[in-house]
Amino acid sequence: MKSSNAKDSRYRPVLERALVHALDYLESLERAPVAASTTVVELRNRLSKPLNEVGLDSVRIIDELVADTADGLLGNAGGRFFGWVMGGSLPAALAADWLTSTWDQNAAINACGPAVGVIEEVCGTWLKELLGLPDTAGFALVTGAQMAHSTCLAAARNALLGRVGWDVERRGMFGAPPIRILSGTERHGSIERAVRLLGFGSNSLVDLPVDDQGQVRAADLSQALRTESAAPTIVALQAGDLSIGAFDPFPELIPIAREHGAWVHIDGAFGLWTATSPTYRHLVRDADLADSWTVDGHKWLNVPYDCGYAFVADGAAHRASMSHRASYLQHADESRDQIDWNPEWSRRARGVATYAAIRQLGRQGIADLIERSCRHASTLANRIGAMKGAELVWAPSINQGLVRFLDQTPNATDANHDRRTDEVIDAILASGEAFFSGTTWRGRRCMRISVVNHQTTDDDIDRTVAAVQALLER
Repeated sequence: MKSSNAKDSRYRPVLERALVHALDYLESLERAPVAASTTVVELRNRLSKPLNEVGLDSVRIIDELVADTADGLLGNAGGRFFGWVMGGSLPAALAADWLTSTWDQNAAINACGPAVGVIEEVCGTWLKELLGLPDTAGFALVTGAQMAHSTCLAAARNALLGRVGWDVERRGMFGAPPIRILSGTERHGSIERAVRLLGFGSNSLVDLPVDDQGQVRAADLSQALRTESAAPTIVALQAGDLSIGAFDPFPELIPIAREHGAWVHIDGAFGLWTATSPTYRHLVRDADLADSWTVDGHKWLNVPYDCGYAFVADGAAHRASMSHRASYLQHADESRDQIDWNPEWSRRARGVATYAAIRQLGRQGIADLIERSCRHASTLANRIGAMKGAELVWAPSINQGLVRFLDQTPNATDANHDRRTDEVIDAILASGEAFFSGTTWRGRRCMRISVVNHQTTDDDIDRTVAAVQALLER
């Protein structure tokens, strides 16, 4: 009979090899290009191997996988990645995520993995405390803001239609009183996708204009709510918009929505983390008075993908919109079954990485990460924006800024400046020194600056500024 050691040895060589590759990757981030430097065609040529008839050695598979993906990965784990809003992974969170895969628990119900179920409970408690949300709110750990929006708005649908006597969980949306969703024009696209997924339809979205600070105005919200005042209504507000980090004025807007019986949902994918910072906490004053909130872990908390959080003040509506019972499942009164609160059935125990990240940083460490990121974003935007041939379009109020690059030829048009901006972004990516993404903001092409990585240092900022300066001086 084979010993247990023989069985264990199947894992040790390949996991040790994976560790070597992982450390090599992490330790190369300072030297490697931040952007992918090979083509999709080349990656397909490497990875599209004939389907093998017999199994292969696991160590060989890992070695070939690493070789075949070389130069095809973004360096978003490092300190000079400033594209989109993509964080890296804290050491404890990364290690915990490895354990999550090793333990391979199905975090659907407590019976499938009591330890990871309790970890998730603790995470919910900690997160609500960190973010200043009601301690009685329901919560769910989901894949990201997209599914967090879907979870929160499903709870809103349940509550709003329940008020007018329509059981949406039983009767569905056909024939239901229509729900309208009021939101600012600069909302994130994941709101629109959630609206479509839930059967509201994109026509249910009512655009509210925003002011020059990217905020919904109280007068516009009031007017919209007075129009068709009897319609069940969701008001979707923002805590940190994608381009300029704008926060809607919650102390003004939430009472107006409350007066009209509307459900208030806050998209705080990264911005709600400012609640942890004494410097920036004022931006989310009275956000706790909303009905639901979306936050990401794989942004500012720096846990591995995929991880998002949904919070709903009305726990009954939250649970009613998600929960399911089946005879083969095991439920216990003293346990919290995750399936009652989130849209996934089979699901990864993503609470483990969140638990480790919060313990590594603590309240003060999270606040420091927020404040350092904001300082770095301000430095980047102001130093690049002051260069000859550049223009500061938006100085960061938190961690998001915009710059634009100008065509220096006489009589250059906005179209010329747009083209020049994209050319400079492409040149930065090709240099490998940093990664930025572009956007069209209020009709003009800009380079977005987003800082959320715990690894970003003053040296990374200096190195990036020098690289951009060198490109503009060519």
